Amino acid sequence: MTFTPALRPPVGVDRAQRWFLFRDDRILVHRQTDNSVCPYLNDVSLFETALVRKQYLGYLRRIDCYTAELSRDTSLPTNSELHRVRRLLGEVDDELLGIAGRANQMIHWAQTHKFCGRCGQPTRDMENERAKICPPCGLINYPRVSPAVIVAVLNGHRLLLARSTRIGSSYHSVLAGFVEPGETLEDCVRREVKEEVGIRVKNIRYFGSQPWPFPNALMVAFTAEYAGGDIRVNPSEIVDAEWFDAAALPRIPGKWSISRQLIDWFAKTFA
Repeated sequence: MTFTPALRPPVGVDRAQRWFLFRDDRILVHRQTDNSVCPYLNDVSLFETALVRKQYLGYLRRIDCYTAELSRDTSLPTNSELHRVRRLLGEVDDELLGIAGRANQMIHWAQTHKFCGRCGQPTRDMENERAKICPPCGLINYPRVSPAVIVAVLNGHRLLLARSTRIGSSYHSVLAGFVEPGETLEDCVRREVKEEVGIRVKNIRYFGSQPWPFPNALMVAFTAEYAGGDIRVNPSEIVDAEWFDAAALPRIPGKWSISRQLIDWFAKTFA
């Protein structure tokens, strides 16, 4: 990855800039002549006074990257639209998507940590690290990262796939869920699988990870083996769940997600 996170731009160096701008929880993109979208602006001089919560993100090769919010009364540039960052999945390359996701996370953090959660006083940015401090009581808050697990459960040469109530009937995917306080990642895998489909798993092994900044999750992926029990879906979370062969997979997530990476790994291994 060529993007380098940093707290401040280099002093005395005049470099190109990219600005990732938001209004509420949507990112500003502009539609190009080939109908593709670009999630940044190179020049914000026309409405720089309307930018709030400005933050430096780091640099992409020799290009400084920033994020900020547009005030509500600011007119959008020509051919520009406001999109949820998730809509960029599959629309822009992984490098740009990663920076846009980081920008989304930083803006959300700035929006939700304007005041101290302990004493209610206004916070301010710390000078030497990416954090906010409450001057009266000293409480420090760092950008929030919420860990979640995602797991490919194998039963011999078959993979467990489910349709979530959050996704409706759009596609099948592997199981996932957020880690609870005091819980290991492996314990979370066991609990989520048991809660969602009623079966037990064993031989839990790390597969990989992916930032999921919509707005602040980190997906930690595992593989696991079926250890017993019958599939009994939790109707509040799962529409249906089945075992699938590699040659007969249903509709599955797009290439950009770690859930698809798990499924592709299974399909290649058991083709």
